[in-house]
Amino acid sequence: MNWKQLLSSRRLGKEDKPTPATERRTEYQRDYDRLIFSAPFRRLQNKTQVFPLPGSIFVHNRLTHSLEVSSVGRSLGTDVASELLSRHEDLATTDIHSIGAIVSAACLAHDMGNPPFGHSGERAIRSFFTEGRGQEVREKVGEKTWADITNFDGNANTFRLLTHQFNGRRKGGFVMTYSTLAAIVKYPCCATLAGRKSKFGFFEPEREIFVRIATALGMRCLTNDDGILRYARHPLVYLVEAADDICYEIMDIEDAHKLRLLSYEQTEDLLLGFFDDAEREAIYHAYPTDTDRGDKIVYYRSCVINALERACVAVFVANEQAILDGTFEGSLIDHLPERLRTAYQRCEDIAVKQIYNCKEVTDIDMAGYHIIYTLLELFTDAVIAPDKAYSRLLLKQVSSQYEMQADDLATRVMAVLDYLSGMTDVYALDLYRKIGGQQLPMV
Repeated sequence: MNWKQLLSSRRLGKEDKPTPATERRTEYQRDYDRLIFSAPFRRLQNKTQVFPLPGSIFVHNRLTHSLEVSSVGRSLGTDVASELLSRHEDLATTDIHSIGAIVSAACLAHDMGNPPFGHSGERAIRSFFTEGRGQEVREKVGEKTWADITNFDGNANTFRLLTHQFNGRRKGGFVMTYSTLAAIVKYPCCATLAGRKSKFGFFEPEREIFVRIATALGMRCLTNDDGILRYARHPLVYLVEAADDICYEIMDIEDAHKLRLLSYEQTEDLLLGFFDDAEREAIYHAYPTDTDRGDKIVYYRSCVINALERACVAVFVANEQAILDGTFEGSLIDHLPERLRTAYQRCEDIAVKQIYNCKEVTDIDMAGYHIIYTLLELFTDAVIAPDKAYSRLLLKQVSSQYEMQADDLATRVMAVLDYLSGMTDVYALDLYRKIGGQQLPMV
């Protein structure tokens, strides 16, 4: 793969239309603006990141997380672009200087396809089809759609959200640039190759779109056997992934301290563990001893993010050729210097033990799982038998943009997933209560 081909401002759905002469923004800046002003992005403010949506203590939701990831991604991309330009003078006439803007836009969008209630929503969808009533549709939807829905993943759903032509939406979905779309696809393979963790990059209806983008950008095809597709990642995916890895891990530690799941001493030790003795001493004494402890944790966190960002840039640049060849293995975080990697692993271990399995989080997981599972069961039954009286009542709830009336069942089932995954946590809970007769609409 080569940078001159990998960076393309061509727009999906408007490939032959030039940028308006009056437009002063770059095409990648326009991507960012389209995303941040979109309804699906706004809905992220009411989707769970890790902890329950805030009460008196504000912690991260999907929207604040995405904004922070976008900020770190912009820094990663800008610094990588500067390093690449110093190494390859022939890239000066390309869009290499726009890497920061591309990565920032891709980071902004990276969670837009996630269903309500975080990963428990994904698990509910998968288990409904693999363990529940959803097994009944297997013979009716075809093996490729079956692979899509039994491995349902927010990453693939983000690509669908941005590219699929829903009813009433113009061709090309959000009409994003090829490079921004490619930078979002963390797992560039079809659902058949999803593996144990159910990770893949595109649903069957968007296969042709992904192949078109990958071919135009010169992304390396690793497998193309009887419709089974796997590509090497677009290089900028590594930067999007690193920004996400840095933000969710470090910000979860800060949030856990705010919620008193981690003590001040434990949090301080985790964050200062990223630095050698001299660095720790300088950071520790940067504030007077009587400074508010919360402010100190914020400062330590900012120092950690800065250190990880610089280290990830160094790893990317050092492994540029392997990344372009499609032979680089793992994430940038996996290749950090030992001290940083060990400190990051400590944060991961503590997060699993004391954060992700705490009662506040598991209670939301349990409730969210049941809500999504129940709604999915009801609406799947409705699209299987749309002429039933109750089915007609349910389907009237759904916006006409979703293809609930399509001729084939596979399209209708995917439309149900589109509808459910687009909900906020509160909307899903409200609909669940109304359908169950636990709440009546206010007049």
